[in-house]
Amino acid sequence: MTHGDGFATVMAHFDLGPWAEARGRLALAIAEQNGAHFIGVAAEQILMPIYSDGLPNLSEEVADEERKRASDDVAAARRTFESVVGDRNDVEWRCGLAQPDEFVIRQARAADLLVLGRVATYDDVDPNLGVRPGLVAMECGRPVLIVPPEKDYLHGHKVVVAWKDSREARRAVRDALPLLKRANEVLVMTTTQSLRDESVDDVCAWLTRHQVRCRPSIQSGETGTVADQILDLAGDVGADLIVSGAYGHSRMREWFFGGATRDLLESSRACLFMSH
Repeated sequence: MTHGDGFATVMAHFDLGPWAEARGRLALAIAEQNGAHFIGVAAEQILMPIYSDGLPNLSEEVADEERKRASDDVAAARRTFESVVGDRNDVEWRCGLAQPDEFVIRQARAADLLVLGRVATYDDVDPNLGVRPGLVAMECGRPVLIVPPEKDYLHGHKVVVAWKDSREARRAVRDALPLLKRANEVLVMTTTQSLRDESVDDVCAWLTRHQVRCRPSIQSGETGTVADQILDLAGDVGADLIVSGAYGHSRMREWFFGGATRDLLESSRACLFMSH
């Protein structure tokens, strides 16, 4: 089988949150549309109790209980994966007793696309197996599709590309080609005070040569934040997919995201396709 510009392997993260099965079904549908191998991943870190003197309590009994608890959680995530894939072939399960973000970032080497759940401040998330999608997007070296709660299918008929002339945005548009080619309409949006943007014209021409139906959308930038304008446009045209670069400003103990990236991760009701 030749995949051309398609995804050959789609990887989906599973946890014990309420939307893991819906997210898995969405990811599996993308895999099937592309004739792709499908991988489910899950991990949980073993947490050891700490003595009052700051040393870990490593009694064998405590360690065994904690390992069993984490293993049971991961096994429950696998059952969700199995309910999604049924008796399909060309599927694979990967799991570990490890820090979830780090485990998923490592496993991303095996995939063309990584599908994760959104973790907004008001979302119902899994504290044990859950991952931070922004962090994973910045670190994994693969495009990431971030799925909002309850969504179990990506139509992708109308897509908004949040464009600024940067390495990250170029990567995102190139990485998203398999999805963009399936769309009926792609709007390449940028914010500028001028009536035209040469870089947007170039991207639209490039996409057209890749058989993507697209047109530019120039926003004046006078109302609201960039993220607000992206989300408003997506809502106006009925887009259920936004393609964007993922931007980080500084790296201390955690990534602090560029304003638009952070706001999209917090607020988007559409799926977010991000590359860094």
